[in-house]
Amino acid sequence: MIELHTVRPYFEDKPEVLSEILDRYPEYGRRSAVMPLLWEVQRHERYVSEARIVEIAEILGITATEVRGVMSFYSTYHGEPVGTYHLQVCSTLSCKLAGSDEMCDHLEETLGLVPGETDHEGLFSLQKVECLGACTTAPVLQVNDTYYERVGRSELDELLAALRRGEMPTPKRAREGDNAQFGAAPLAGERAEAGTAADAALADAEANEDTQRKGGTA
Repeated sequence: MIELHTVRPYFEDKPEVLSEILDRYPEYGRRSAVMPLLWEVQRHERYVSEARIVEIAEILGITATEVRGVMSFYSTYHGEPVGTYHLQVCSTLSCKLAGSDEMCDHLEETLGLVPGETDHEGLFSLQKVECLGACTTAPVLQVNDTYYERVGRSELDELLAALRRGEMPTPKRAREGDNAQFGAAPLAGERAEAGTAADAALADAEANEDTQRKGGTA
């Protein structure tokens, strides 16, 4: 006798999560929920399987091909399992000029991977991605959802060593030029605290602009 195994729908026991996502959109625009639904699944399962693609399509009343089309457009979504630490190297111009190709070469040599592969232990996977939006602090390496900026070879080796120990180092933030007066950008999931030097600098800059608009001097 052949025993058939079925995959339990992801959202079957998560009606509140599903409702919260769908309620962000008007009834006629529910298909726009495809991206947050994909992200919800991937955030917990590390990738979006074919079964989840079909499930999301049925929820939204669209075809599985349309869901796959969204997934294939964005490097954010993964159709195959990725490593515990998914290393994403920005490969667009600013990062290339700052050394991202050399960074990727070093990762390939150190990890024994090429972009698109995951190691046998499931610890690391490597991917080249399009612009990560941090051009002024190139080269940038994204590990899962965390950015590491201005990554040189020594910093990269230290980062890999920490990840092998199961540690996720706190990324450093740096700004230069016109943005230096505002201090470091807040880390993902954080909010800048009131009363910091960055707040004071921003308030001064806004006051100066207001004074100049009124014809005075700062």
